[in-house]
Amino acid sequence: MTHGKRLRVVAAGDHFILPSLIREALAREVDCETAELTLGWPLEPFGPVAEVTEASDAEDELIAALAGAQVLVTQMGPVTERVLDACPALRLVVVCRGGPVNVNLDAAKRHDVRVCYAPGRNAAATAEFTVGLLLSALRRIPQAHDLLARRGSWEGATYYTYAHSGLELEDLPVGLVGYGAVGSRVARALCAFGARVLVHDPYVRGEIHGLRVASLDELLRASRAITLHARLTDETRGLLGARELALLPRGAVVVNAARGPLLDEDALCDALESGQVSAAALDTYATEPLPAGSRLRALTDRVVLTPHLGGASRAVAEKAAAIAAAEVGRWVRGEPQAHRLT
Repeated sequence: MTHGKRLRVVAAGDHFILPSLIREALAREVDCETAELTLGWPLEPFGPVAEVTEASDAEDELIAALAGAQVLVTQMGPVTERVLDACPALRLVVVCRGGPVNVNLDAAKRHDVRVCYAPGRNAAATAEFTVGLLLSALRRIPQAHDLLARRGSWEGATYYTYAHSGLELEDLPVGLVGYGAVGSRVARALCAFGARVLVHDPYVRGEIHGLRVASLDELLRASRAITLHARLTDETRGLLGARELALLPRGAVVVNAARGPLLDEDALCDALESGQVSAAALDTYATEPLPAGSRLRALTDRVVLTPHLGGASRAVAEKAAAIAAAEVGRWVRGEPQAHRLT
């Protein structure tokens, strides 16, 4: 692929997927000259856009680093039309994430640049985090910690009363909306706890861990807790609104570590205030960072809020770098790419 020249690769990492992780993974796959570049940590947009805005202030820095490079490995480097125009030697871009939202795919096709990505790199981390959120919401763990450790109050002991104590997973009907790489792992973990797992995913065939439910409405009516694992599409945007939340048994628990716009936050706040939903745990939001005026901030006695951390583990960064490096190795050897988009 390099026509006798030594392959030049730019490892444009950040503070999560370190350039050194990419370089070390590449060294196990190919003999190449690696230039390291550390980009900032901008917010992650939701879904592909016509022209990327992510880390857009890094375009000049990326163009300079890519001079003469045939390959770019990055998590969030802005591979815009301008970058592609300025880097004619570039032939392969590998994105260390589950979707190349920072790449202008149409421009990449026009420039004959192959684009690969790293699906599934954070499935285990997100599944584990989801179970943690569910346990935290069911048993009011963060609220009890805050009362005792931060406020010095023993008031959290009221959770040791029948009226205020939480639910346990054993025998609890838990509904999973979506059964992909994350949802299937959550199902296996919940089965180990003894939960009665229900699954709704019209796109999945074959065996599942739990009871397959034909419709979302049926799942909601039967579930004391639900967790969201669907992809964000035009079809799933606003998947859970006021009508859907009203179908849940009163006092149900809602967990979302997938995508914020799957859930109508105002409808959730209404349901929390009325008691229709007794607790919620959210890692993703319609707008990120969570706005200061969000109604959710006033409901933290019933809501667990985390800043989009579900996919953040050291293993995820290491897996992403390894998946990306393996794609570079396949390209160098002329083998089919495992995760190619263009």
